[in-house]
Amino acid sequence: MQKLQRTFSPSAMRVETKVPDATPGIIAKYALSDAQVLLAKLRYNHLIDIFTGVPSYSLQSHFNATVAKVGQIEADEIYLGLDRKGTHYVFPVHVKRGRAKLMIAQIEQGFAICALKFPAFICRPFAVQFVTEDIIALFDFEKNKDGIFIYDEKHYRLVPPYELI
Repeated sequence: MQKLQRTFSPSAMRVETKVPDATPGIIAKYALSDAQVLLAKLRYNHLIDIFTGVPSYSLQSHFNATVAKVGQIEADEIYLGLDRKGTHYVFPVHVKRGRAKLMIAQIEQGFAICALKFPAFICRPFAVQFVTEDIIALFDFEKNKDGIFIYDEKHYRLVPPYELI
């Protein structure tokens, strides 16, 4: 595991996994911002499910809450998951547009959201960013007594179905 600095970016050395692009054409054509496009592609292509191996469902976009002594916390989207053993997960998702750096503060907010609203769930915050127009990087994090660490990073290339082989 890699201990986080204050900011981080997708690695250039990651293998890409091809996933058939299931984004509806009308959504792809008319999406208004990079962040919204990224959230739509995550949802329509089930990338959270693929990345975690846990069926998950979008609960809420643009989640905001206030925590005493912390202030305003937010996530771009909240997913809830349920594995085959009945274990419940919460996945706060944070996206960054373009080449902007992902920030550890966002991940700290993800853990705060879990503690505040979903204390009985297993908390797994995610950061998501486009590497290129058709490659999406997903980061999964772990928190322990030594800090917050990148647990996993995967890159997914969205392709037409005929490119899968």
